Amino acid sequence: MLTSSVFGGYKFYRRFLKPIKTVQNIPSSYFHKKKMLGKVTSVGDGDNFHFYHTPGGILGGWHWLRKTPQTNQKGLRSETLHVRLCGVDAPERSHFGKPAQPYSDEALGWLRSFILGKRVRVKPLALDQYGRVVGKATVWTLFGRKNVSLEMIKNGVGIVYEGKSSAEFDGDEMIFRENERRAKKARKGLWASKRKLQTPGEFKKQHRDS
Repeated sequence: MLTSSVFGGYKFYRRFLKPIKTVQNIPSSYFHKKKMLGKVTSVGDGDNFHFYHTPGGILGGWHWLRKTPQTNQKGLRSETLHVRLCGVDAPERSHFGKPAQPYSDEALGWLRSFILGKRVRVKPLALDQYGRVVGKATVWTLFGRKNVSLEMIKNGVGIVYEGKSSAEFDGDEMIFRENERRAKKARKGLWASKRKLQTPGEFKKQHRDS
């Protein structure tokens, strides 16, 4: 009986309470179906972040029996999932000697203030070419649970994702486009300039070809 209890407890832990620590270990059954609860440990760009999986939440012992990492803690690369927000593109930051796109710092600052250190739910949708999981992320606020990608678009710190082959919206594309139209009309954030906006996709192509 003791052996059966231990074995049963271990199976329960592996299935329901063991954190998923790498993108490659996300079960295929999760994609487009299940949501993963966790903590945002770092935000290094305007449209992606690192996520520490906390299955079971408080009932799973997190925050009182099991500790979560501190924000911006070093050495978490093999402990966290790299999440690319679905359906949204933020201005490009400086990478590999290439210049930063205007408004990239503001977009990064907005995303950090909105989700860094907070508990979010991520629905995995796909894997991208950079080894990240493209996901729909939601966070609880005073006004209810919010879709992070949609809030970026509403506040003018991101635009609707332009790519064709790897675009993921989880059924929200028309909502995203309507809110982008409203943000543009209200000249919010990156739409404030009267000059024609160079989109992140155009910016990347320009500096890839240059």
